[in-house]
Amino acid sequence: MNKVYITKSAKFLPNEAVDNDQMEAKLGKIDNKESKARRIVLRNNGIEQRYYAIDSNGYVTHNNSDLTFESIKGLCDNQFTLRDIEVLSCGTSTPDHLLPSHAAMVHGLMKTKSVELNSASGVCCSGMSALKFGYMSVKSGNSKNAVCTGSERVSSWMKADRFEAEIDNLKELEQTPIIAFKKDFLRWMLSDGAAALLLEDKPRDTTSLEVLWMDAYSYAYELEACMYAGGDKQEDGSIKPWSDYSSSEWLTESVFSLKQDVKILNDNILERGVDSMKRAMEKYDVKTGEIDYFLPHVSSHYFVDNLYTKFVEAGIEITKDKWFMNLKRVGNVGSASIYLMLEELMNSGKLKSGDRIMLSVPESGRFSYAYAYLKVV
Repeated sequence: MNKVYITKSAKFLPNEAVDNDQMEAKLGKIDNKESKARRIVLRNNGIEQRYYAIDSNGYVTHNNSDLTFESIKGLCDNQFTLRDIEVLSCGTSTPDHLLPSHAAMVHGLMKTKSVELNSASGVCCSGMSALKFGYMSVKSGNSKNAVCTGSERVSSWMKADRFEAEIDNLKELEQTPIIAFKKDFLRWMLSDGAAALLLEDKPRDTTSLEVLWMDAYSYAYELEACMYAGGDKQEDGSIKPWSDYSSSEWLTESVFSLKQDVKILNDNILERGVDSMKRAMEKYDVKTGEIDYFLPHVSSHYFVDNLYTKFVEAGIEITKDKWFMNLKRVGNVGSASIYLMLEELMNSGKLKSGDRIMLSVPESGRFSYAYAYLKVV
């Protein structure tokens, strides 16, 4: 089996950074009223700025495929071009279309040659699933390189006009015209962007990271869905799919909006995260002293202190000085977040030969967790 190295990283964050005071003007006010949840959510998540692929007038500037392609172009130079790509593996929660696949749409922008494609779906772990496909392709000798991406274009899902039909329906029913917290909550959590990694079977002279292992865990067998879109949760915890609703209900019930069951999130996200992290470290015999940088994708700074405490209680304390995060500066970009963290660290000048890096990505879709362990060459 070949060794696999992450040899380059690149990102693309659209337009100018949007601070907390600009968010609602950018996304719009639902029913022309300020959100009661916005300030509470922002205070807890600790995000200070993020990026949206919409302009000051609310018009879309980039779709998801555009964002992804722009990040891939950042990998290219005189030594590596788009024509050199052998495998393209793309992960996202918010593809532009139900089909064709996200990777196929990105490949369509490249205008180069035939490549092997992989599209990973899901929530935040889709980026790690895309990375693992590329890792296994290079490791097995199926290819000499793979470009892996994580990307999200969620802003258009969050615009106020997406909820107008639901508000009008509530008024007709003489109910309070406020969308449910499970929908409003995510409007102040998520944002747009993309990042890409180049995997090769040989290191380069610049900073290269050997991928020592990757692993993943799912708790869907015992927990119901927490974050979902394209349907709505029923009394028994099942999700009624969009295709079982009438076309008029798609609008009046905001069926395609992103939703999150906050209670299930709080009850399970940390416990299962610590359990899976401990299992991975025991499986690969990794001690906490063998982690120089810990890159946890957390959706909110609200979870950080409690996550650290639970690590300590589980006997896997990773001291806070080893945690590397950029949530405050780039926002929660779902499947792209771990890519954006790693891209920043790789280009920070901080890394030295022998440093070891642990990547940790949870997703609350139905509680999945993915890990990668890297070593600086």
